[in-house]
Amino acid sequence: MTVTAVLAQTKTELPREWIDPDTGHRVVRLSDDSGSQSFYFHQNGYTASGDKLVFSTRTGLSTYEFKTRKIEQIVEGRTAMVIVGRKSRNVYYMKGDSVLETNIDTKATREIVKNAKLRTGSGFALNADETMLGGSMIVGETPDQFRPRPPQPAPTPDANGRVPGSDAYPGKGDMMERRLAAKIPMTLYTVNIKTGEVRMFHEATDWLNHIQFSPTDPTLMMFCHEGPWHKVDRIWTIRTDGSDLKKIHTRTMDMEIAGHEFFSQDGEWIYYDLQTPKSQVFWLAGYEVKTGKSIRYSLKKSEWSVHFNVSPDGKTFTGDGGGPNSVAKGDNGQWIYLFRPEKGVFKAEKLVSLAKHDYSLEPNVTFTPDGKWLVFRSNMLGPTHVYAVEIKKAK
Repeated sequence: MTVTAVLAQTKTELPREWIDPDTGHRVVRLSDDSGSQSFYFHQNGYTASGDKLVFSTRTGLSTYEFKTRKIEQIVEGRTAMVIVGRKSRNVYYMKGDSVLETNIDTKATREIVKNAKLRTGSGFALNADETMLGGSMIVGETPDQFRPRPPQPAPTPDANGRVPGSDAYPGKGDMMERRLAAKIPMTLYTVNIKTGEVRMFHEATDWLNHIQFSPTDPTLMMFCHEGPWHKVDRIWTIRTDGSDLKKIHTRTMDMEIAGHEFFSQDGEWIYYDLQTPKSQVFWLAGYEVKTGKSIRYSLKKSEWSVHFNVSPDGKTFTGDGGGPNSVAKGDNGQWIYLFRPEKGVFKAEKLVSLAKHDYSLEPNVTFTPDGKWLVFRSNMLGPTHVYAVEIKKAK
């Protein structure tokens, strides 16, 4: 039965699962409440064993248990900067100006830092042995024109269905230019999870953003120089003691862009969207952390995605397509993709049609820890929900 038929049959109730008629893959809605969202594409939401997913709702944080399909609220109230420990069963987040951790089974909560007043783009980073959180912040007062809005569990579209600050919103490009030129003092920081000590390092007037830790090397941090991608050398790594600052990719031509970087799950590679030049030639590029070796996988313009990700075993990749206002100039497809590398080229398989998805909400697709499903957020049926698609085609 198609989604349209199910909706017609149930009138107002959204379907819990269906077979995508365009692809033959099974899709399951994981959330109950509208406005629920999975996290940003490099923010881990899974428990170490992969039995549960943590996601945000309008009223807090909840878990989805894959085996039983049980949904349970574990944190009440608005949260921000959320990330789940890969080894523990703890979720780390901010509530107001406090940094907290909550065990997802017992719901036991501990305050790590009180009145921290920390902020960072896309959420906390969490290091491999779960001793440190990381981020970036402005030093001193944030200028009013760049002061962040209070974090929202779900985006609020304007009258035209667009979300301010999204890639689809016309004002974002102007804001990025002004913010880059402002040269506001910033710093990277770490938070000692056991003691609550906040330590600042690597002060700069570059726009520091998208902090990530290696999933296997506890002291290796990745960050970006934010701004219009064709004007910045974006991707960098550094040690948490401030040493070994390293640029991962240097632009070689006018209007070349590289970004939306992420680690492989074994920590051996950094992958990123590369266009040579912007909107014309598309790659997913890789940088081997130990050797500096680089690789590139070519992909069609029609298969470019806002975000990419890699499977736990490193053998396959995924992408979440793009909307009409994306960098691919609307020539891309609106799909959840699975990519299989073959001799330097991505061979794409379409898993879910996102033809009715409004890309002012980015899907941010991720692999489940067992590598059998892809999880994403979507408004394709109207309200925003968390979904999963099975990689194996339904019989």
